[in-house]
Amino acid sequence: MSETPIAPTTLDPHVLRYLEHVRVEKRLAARTLTLYTLDLEKLAQFAAGVNVPLLQLQTAHIRRFVAQMHSGGRSGRGIALILSGWRGFFIWAGRQGLIPHNPVQDVRAPKAPKPLPKALGVDDAVRLAEFDNTGADPWLEARDAAMVELLYGCGLRVGELAGLDAIPNADTQRQRQGRGWVDLQAGEAHVFGKGSKRRSVPVGAAATAALQAWLQLRATPFGGEGSARLDTALFVGQRGKRLTAQSIWLRLRQRSQQAGLTTPVHPHMLRHSFASHLLQSSGDLRAVQELLGHANITTTQVYTRLDFQHLAKVYDAAHPRARKKPP
Repeated sequence: MSETPIAPTTLDPHVLRYLEHVRVEKRLAARTLTLYTLDLEKLAQFAAGVNVPLLQLQTAHIRRFVAQMHSGGRSGRGIALILSGWRGFFIWAGRQGLIPHNPVQDVRAPKAPKPLPKALGVDDAVRLAEFDNTGADPWLEARDAAMVELLYGCGLRVGELAGLDAIPNADTQRQRQGRGWVDLQAGEAHVFGKGSKRRSVPVGAAATAALQAWLQLRATPFGGEGSARLDTALFVGQRGKRLTAQSIWLRLRQRSQQAGLTTPVHPHMLRHSFASHLLQSSGDLRAVQELLGHANITTTQVYTRLDFQHLAKVYDAAHPRARKKPP
């Protein structure tokens, strides 16, 4: 059976050789090969536009092509993928002795703007926190409700939540080593966070009540607190072992769907919601930074953008002059 050509015969013979090389040597998927072909066709068009042979392109030409793609609306990520394809071609050409240097080597795509963190609206967050699945196993229901309260009420990362112990040992209490824990009497969660940094965050009344309800049931299926089957973790699975971050993700996703939320919720979305809602109410960026455990306030400042986005939506929806077009 004959094979269809991998590229139009109008392409530069060196490009055709390169495409045959990556098809045979690298065994690229047909879709990837098609994308390489399209990107090199684009490069050939650019080269023709400046009347320069393909293998005589310089770094200045490549930068100009990048600027043209960017001004034409191509995203930074899309340009980065195209540059990667071009870079591979010129690396091959250099190995073949066809060019003295790679003109794409030091060219980088424009930085793509960081997407804003996804946060729930206040109503949806409260709806999830207050959700009571009356038909569920009481043990699972108490555990999952407590996890939601800590994630949203304290802004914990999923790894920090999974790392909490039910009862601290002496080293944990002195904050020297060991995992985090929750001091219900003091209303504080002592968290072992990112970068092995520790911080303390307040635990609100709702989270305290949910944790107390969970702790009353936590050891029940395992024959009491002294059971060898029960891990020291605050949140355990049905075999008594510490819940993994992945398990928490899955349980939260399922619970958000049961609560009727249209958006599947993941743990970091509740952390974003905690930060955004707190900032909307208080305006205290430094406090939010401390509660989140950010080393640099610039990391926290993304929530000011999120807060402004929220305010802009309120303005557009409510102000009588917001959508008025000038005559």
